[in-house]
Amino acid sequence: MPDLTGGFVALLGLKFDEVSADRVVIRWQCRPELHQPYGIQHGGVYASVVETAASTGAAIWFADRGGVVGVSNQTDFLRAVREGELTAVATPIHRGRSQQLWQVEITDERSRLVSRGQVRLHNTPSPETLGR
Repeated sequence: MPDLTGGFVALLGLKFDEVSADRVVIRWQCRPELHQPYGIQHGGVYASVVETAASTGAAIWFADRGGVVGVSNQTDFLRAVREGELTAVATPIHRGRSQQLWQVEITDERSRLVSRGQVRLHNTPSPETLGR
């Protein structure tokens, strides 16, 4: 299972409320250090959370068969957010032998959809050989 506490996850301040092969729920605070120059949540944060949520669920589902890596991340930014708690919910659309497709919806404290993305992941039996 991926590290859910350190590295980039810690830098973004992500908190995992639910983690399973069928659903991942992540919360975090929109705060100034995650803003873009106009004082709103940076789109790269949304894309990163989308990838993190999808990859976590996909890795749990693929489990001891190997690892997963993202090959495509398409994230839409729908509503500007300046502050408050955001919640991402990831669910699988397709899980196959070689690839998975996950959808992630991000909402604000008033349950308004602020961003939506999907990630295609490659299932690999030998993740340790990637990047060599």
